[in-house]
Amino acid sequence: MQRWIRVVLLLVAAFAAFHWWSGPGPGPQPGHEAAPRATAEAPAADARFPAFLPPEGVATLRTIEHGGPFPHDRDGSVFQNRERRLPDQPRGYYREYTVETPGSRDRGARRIVTGGQPPAVYYYTDDHYRTFRRVEVKP
Repeated sequence: MQRWIRVVLLLVAAFAAFHWWSGPGPGPQPGHEAAPRATAEAPAADARFPAFLPPEGVATLRTIEHGGPFPHDRDGSVFQNRERRLPDQPRGYYREYTVETPGSRDRGARRIVTGGQPPAVYYYTDDHYRTFRRVEVKP
């Protein structure tokens, strides 16, 4: 009987730990306003951004402009350009950000890759880094 209780307690502890670690990250940082997000009710048409970007791509660019908060842990991580599809730059020059994909259960294949700190160039990929389109952001 004691063995069965230990197994149950171990399962409960593992379940609690999983939910604690996979829960939402910290909220917005003090001093940062939340970036406007594109929604189905309010499409993100904006003449500053190219028409080929989906509304979620525009929302990601706006979030980058505001400095976050970013919804994914990997947002802002170094993009290494291993396939050399972007111009050669020193390691750490490129950063990647998730572009939400409606209906996707994970991060999906769409990304914005920025170059420079602060970003001076922007690229969009909808096929997980196989092809890129340069994004010109108007002032």
